Amino acid sequence: MKVNAAFIFVAPKVDYTKHHTVIDTPVVQLTIVGVKNYDEAVIVAKGLADQGVKAIELCAGFGNEGIAMVSKAVKGKASVGAVKFDHHPGFDFKSGDDLFQ
Repeated sequence: MKVNAAFIFVAPKVDYTKHHTVIDTPVVQLTIVGVKNYDEAVIVAKGLADQGVKAIELCAGFGNEGIAMVSKAVKGKASVGAVKFDHHPGFDFKSGDDLFQ
């Protein structure tokens, strides 16, 4: 059985309509999408869940509030996990909660 999963990353100047790809392997179909803020992450996550994605992993740029927003948006349709930094080294050691809401 193939897993239908997604990875969402958050970064400035990213356009989710352009910055996305699918990696299809024998065991997992992984959709990767970039978003510029939490509101876009919610939109993308809902769309992915509606398309049958059952597992969504969020990048370390998402703070606790961002993770909660996405989890709530897809509740009952997909499971959400996250790579976690409390203060992301790629964002001058700030939380995504401070940058992307």
